[in-house]
Amino acid sequence: MPEPLFTPEEQLQFDRGIDELLTHYPPDRKSAAMLPALRHLQTLKGWLPPEGMALVAQRLGTTKERAYEVATFYVMFHTEKPGRYVIDVCTNLSCALRGAEGLLTYMEQKLGTHAGTNGDKYFLRETECLASCGTAPCLQINEDHHENLNKAKVDALLEKLK
Repeated sequence: MPEPLFTPEEQLQFDRGIDELLTHYPPDRKSAAMLPALRHLQTLKGWLPPEGMALVAQRLGTTKERAYEVATFYVMFHTEKPGRYVIDVCTNLSCALRGAEGLLTYMEQKLGTHAGTNGDKYFLRETECLASCGTAPCLQINEDHHENLNKAKVDALLEKLK
């Protein structure tokens, strides 16, 4: 028998959260709550399990395919269970000009992984833009933003993850 999606406490949190989100949308536009509803699910589970996306879709009166389309469009959503630390390294133009690609290669060597590889501990990703062009290069670790990076600063950040 498959493991249930939620513990009883998580189910209560999910239901209350979705109910609260829906108060911000007209009843005939519930599907407009897709982004915050998926975010709520990911906050509870750490990722977006398929059965969770189907439940979100059901609650919003849309299809599970629509929930999946939205979830796979945005890099902030995880449709596979990520490693303990999700590390997003911006390599867009401003960051690239300030050495981000070299820092990404350096991190791959230090972590023993490649960008795009999801392991138990690290999910290292190259991402397009983290909106810190004036403080490039930058990265995020589990949504904590870090700017003006160099190898020494990266070393200090990675040391904290051990």
